[in-house]
Parts: sequence; structure tokens; C-alpha cells
Amino acid sequence: MRDLGIALGLGLLVGMQREWADKAIAGIRTFALIALAGGLCGLIARETESLWTPAAGLLAIAWMFAVGNRMRQPSETAPGPGVTTEIAGIVMFLIGALVLMEHVVLGVVAAGAVALLLHSKDSLHQFVDRLGADDLRAVARLILIGMIILPVLPDEAYGPYDVLNPFRIWLMVVLIVGISMAAYVARRLIGAKAGTLLTGILGGLISSTATTVSSARRAHANTDESAAASVIVMIASTVVFGRVLFEVALVAPGLFGRVAPPLAIMMGLMLVICIVAFVSMRSRLNAPSDEQPPKDLAAAVIFGLLYAAVLLGISAVRDHFGEAALYVVAGLSGLTDMDAITLSSAQLMNAGSLETATGWRLILVGAMANLLFKFVAVALLGGRPMMRRLGVMFAASAVGGAALLWLWPY
Repeated sequence: MRDLGIALGLGLLVGMQREWADKAIAGIRTFALIALAGGLCGLIARETESLWTPAAGLLAIAWMFAVGNRMRQPSETAPGPGVTTEIAGIVMFLIGALVLMEHVVLGVVAAGAVALLLHSKDSLHQFVDRLGADDLRAVARLILIGMIILPVLPDEAYGPYDVLNPFRIWLMVVLIVGISMAAYVARRLIGAKAGTLLTGILGGLISSTATTVSSARRAHANTDESAAASVIVMIASTVVFGRVLFEVALVAPGLFGRVAPPLAIMMGLMLVICIVAFVSMRSRLNAPSDEQPPKDLAAAVIFGLLYAAVLLGISAVRDHFGEAALYVVAGLSGLTDMDAITLSSAQLMNAGSLETATGWRLILVGAMANLLFKFVAVALLGGRPMMRRLGVMFAASAVGGAALLWLWPY
């Protein structure tokens, strides 16, 4: 009875949205009955261990929707009827059956997704209308690397030290591109008039290094934007630590409690610096309006190669030169990219090949090297006003990072 009630409730939820949006063919009662019918068919299938009843019910629902849709006559000014409601009805039948076949969580999640998609019609259409050719290519790249390339790669270790696993290496590529794409989509949904704070946050999620370069160029072209550019770069560099913590939690969840505290403290220190800078320069902050989609496929491949090289380099250096030499690898890797050293260290810690005390220090050394690279980029591209502002903020961050490396007990 409980599962049947859940199926009925999910039908009422989606039906309420359809009743509010378009009740020409199916509303709250119809969707509730469809989900209930699916639940009863799923109950029969569970008891008889046969899928014939749900299959017959699905065909009956589809036939009734086809007949009802055919009876709807479009007016001279309105287009012909769509099939969104009909497809939603068929999905709700399947969800009802799924719930009664002891897949309650999956059914609830699917019903929530259906309700969200139906209710987001205008927002999704507006978003698609704003997409350009570059945006569509970025989506196509994500689908290519995540749904086509990843499944066919072998999930086993190769090469020296048994650290080169093609599937796991490419999975890290998918993770990084996915994070960047999600941040870019959020930026497009919110619009180009986002403030300095949001620009820095999303810049850190997409690419703090790219954000630094673009901000420096903008500050060089217009010195009035140097204050905003400095704050944006500092915010983006702070958000990098949030991204690092997220990656560690995904790759090595069992070690997160030991790795996270010093990195979180470093993030907190930089956050305080961001707040002070934001408040002191608030009257001069103007957010940029340009935005670019995530990097191309070649950049994703380069990241995969870099990640594999860091994995191999850490293992080889530790084997031949000891753990002290690992910091050189971390510093060189972190100069332009934090993801490779973070993910490789997390994977090695998770496999037991690297001590956690060494692992988080490698990540922090990589982060400090990344700050150095950004400062050099600003010095070359951004002009003196931005270099002075950012130099003070980065110097304070570097002092805090050095103190953590030296004083943290483990």
C-alpha cells in the first residue's frame, strides 16, 4: 500500500503541473490515474514475475494518448498539438510500475525530473535561443568524451608502476569538462550582467588561469577596470580550493577528513582576503560581460595526457628520488593547472601509494605555484595598478600557505 500511495502521489505531482500549464488532454486526475495504473501493473508483474502486464498497459496508454491527440484540432492561428504531455503520461506510467517493482528511489527521482522539465519549459526555450554555434559544439564535445569515448576504454592498469588506467584517466577528463560546462551553463542562464562576485566564482569553476589572463588583458586595455579585475582573479583563485576539495571528495572520499582541513583553512584565509578587497574596492567594481564556452576537445586530450604524466611522474620520482622530490613535480604541474596534481594525488592516496600528509602538501604546493604563474601573467599583461593590488593579495595568501606547510601537524 505504501508504494502504491507513492506512485499515486507522484502522479498527482506531475498532473498538477500539467493541469496548471495545459489541461487540454490530461490534467491532475488523468496523471494520477495513469501512475496508479502503472503501479497496479507493476504490482501484478512483481507477483507473477512477468512483464506482460506492464507492457500491455503501456501499449494501452500510448494508444489512448494517440487517439486523444488526433481528436485535438489545431486552430488557424495556433500550431498543431505537441506531444510533451503524452510523453510525460507514458513516462509516469512507467514510473508507477517502477515504484511497485521495488525501485522507489529511482521512481521518485525520475518523477521529480519530469516535473522539473515540464515546469522549466520557458526557461529552457529561452536558454536554447541564446545558444550559439560555439555553445552547441561545447555540448557535443561533452557528449563525445563522456558517453561515447569513456564507455569503450579499458578499466585496467597499464605501464610502469601500474598507474595508467585509460578509463580512470579519461573519467577525470570528463569530470573536469563537466564542472566547467556546468559553470558556463549557469553563467548563460543568469546572463552577462552578473556581478563581480559571480564572475569570479564561475571563473574559478571554469578556469581560474583563463580568467586571470582575460581579466589582465581587460585591465591593461582599461585601467578603470583594474580593481574589478584584481578582485575577480582573487575570487577565482579562492574558488579553486573549493573545486579541489570537491575533486578530493569524489576521488578519495574515505580520506577527505584528513586531507580537507588544511586546504579548507587555506581557502578560508583567501576568502577573508577576498572580502577585504571586495569591501575596500566596491565602488570601483564593474563586472565584465564577455563569456566563452569551455575549452575545446584538444585541450581535454592535453589535460588527460598531463594527468597521466603527473601520475607517472609522481610514482617514478618517489621511487627513484624519494618523497622530497615530489614537490618539484607538484610545483611544475600546478603552474598552469590545478586539476592534474589534485586528481593524481587523490587517486594515489586512495590507492595507498601516497601518504595523506604528503598528498595534501603536494596539492597546496601546486596551488601556490599556480598563484605564482597567475601573478607573472598579470605582471606581463595587466599593467602596474592590477599587479600591485593582486601582488599584495597573493603575497598574503602565500604566507598563509607556507605557514600551513610548515606548522600543520600531519
